Amino acid sequence: MKFSAASILAGILAFAGCVPARKPPPPPLAAHPHYELGNPYEAGGHWYYPAENYQLDDTGLAAVLPGGPGLTADGEMIDPGALTGAMQTIQLPAVAIVTNLENGRQMEIRVNDRGPADPGRLIAVSPRVAQDLLFPPAGVARVRVQLDTALSHRVVDQIGGPKLDIQTAPTSVVKAESLPPPGSPATHGAATLIGAPPAEITGPMVPARMPEIVHAVAPAPGRLWLRAGSFARFQYANILAARLAGLGGDVLRSRDGRQQMFAVRAGPFATVAEADAALRRALAAGVVDARITVE
Repeated sequence: MKFSAASILAGILAFAGCVPARKPPPPPLAAHPHYELGNPYEAGGHWYYPAENYQLDDTGLAAVLPGGPGLTADGEMIDPGALTGAMQTIQLPAVAIVTNLENGRQMEIRVNDRGPADPGRLIAVSPRVAQDLLFPPAGVARVRVQLDTALSHRVVDQIGGPKLDIQTAPTSVVKAESLPPPGSPATHGAATLIGAPPAEITGPMVPARMPEIVHAVAPAPGRLWLRAGSFARFQYANILAARLAGLGGDVLRSRDGRQQMFAVRAGPFATVAEADAALRRALAAGVVDARITVE
């Protein structure tokens, strides 16, 4: 059977029409850093209520961010090799001092993402931060997190966030270092260890990539407790403590100026697994503001 050139061409065109066209690759991610607070949201079965807090100073457990490509909640590129972290409710971005209470290693990081989803974790940090602060193999460490008030206000101003009428401390020059990617030969031992707490970083700009400097302070590993609220009246604290009776709940008395306060806590717990189990029981009992602390 003979085919004309016209019929062959028609066949080729018909076959080509049956082959699906290749989709163009998605456009590359583009960073668009911006101020982020956001509405209440649910993660891991728990509700979070973002609010500005430039005075945060808290203890708890830290996890390690999973990494991977993408953008942070405030529109920055995710970078496992940068000194960054995620918190559930504070304004973004912010600058925080994170101290590993188990060994006294301390550094400043840029908080630029939401998380962790686990209500038992105070903060999640990048793999580079976890490596520099010598987190244990399980990836969970007892930490203290303190926001640097002046730098957190300044970084919000730099990114175009709400302008606040505040007085900031004088500033000094920051020398930023480029960091090799995690796992590279230069990763281990790359951080500088010095023996004093962080001094104030001053100057017109807070660097987008925080300088990799590890400080040494006294370790303070403490014990794990559940904190479940603070009240001005003993009767309310006592009711809540009764709901935590199976976990060793009790009421602590303190003073805030002339005001006597009553705080509810339960514990202590010997291991992270025990503290996590106690938190799950407290949340199931309706104690929604229960959290793990290190004291």
